[in-house]
Amino acid sequence: MLNSYDKEDKVLLAVDCIIFGFDKEDLKILLIKRDFEPEKGKWSLMGGFLKRHETLDDAANRILHHLTGFHNIYLEQLYGFSKVDRDPVERTISVAYYALINIEEHNEELIEQYSAKWFSVSKAPKLIFDHDKMVHHAIRRLRYRTSNKPIGFELLPEKFTMRQLQKLYEAILDEELDKRNFINKINSLDILIKLKEKDMTSSRKGSFLYKFDKEKYDKKVENGFTFKI
Repeated sequence: MLNSYDKEDKVLLAVDCIIFGFDKEDLKILLIKRDFEPEKGKWSLMGGFLKRHETLDDAANRILHHLTGFHNIYLEQLYGFSKVDRDPVERTISVAYYALINIEEHNEELIEQYSAKWFSVSKAPKLIFDHDKMVHHAIRRLRYRTSNKPIGFELLPEKFTMRQLQKLYEAILDEELDKRNFINKINSLDILIKLKEKDMTSSRKGSFLYKFDKEKYDKKVENGFTFKI
């Protein structure tokens, strides 16, 4: 009978979070060093198990808050991983999420407390279980997202240079972009506010700083538009 719940197999449901950040030059991923067996001492995504009273989104937000101290982090459900032997201890299904974080605002003490470390996505160590596969799916999703909306609010500081914005897209797409074409494309979207302030660290003349025009941005996202670099 379909209603015989007590006769059905019970499995654990985990939530694993792929946390991306940007340090003005490179796309980074936040990893933790596992402090229990199996695979103790190896690098892992941040994760935990779903509680009875939680939705999947609740669990992902709890896990992220536990590590970062932040609420309202950009978070998107990615994919379910259900290979029977993916966890050698118990039959465990994992639902992966990816999150976008501004590294400059991150709480370094919490990172140290959980033995967490930022790695360049291109130089990240091998991860436990099927976590490398999760990261691969997350990067593919992030690249897809760049085609239908600008990525930047979550990964960049409030004020940024055009070079920093281009570096972000080059890091996500893993390719070099033509500077003139990139600037023309961004300007044509009309979602940036050019400030009078300059970042004087990049050159003697300095580089103008920009902010996202959130009102225009939200309106364009609401109406739907293609954003392809």
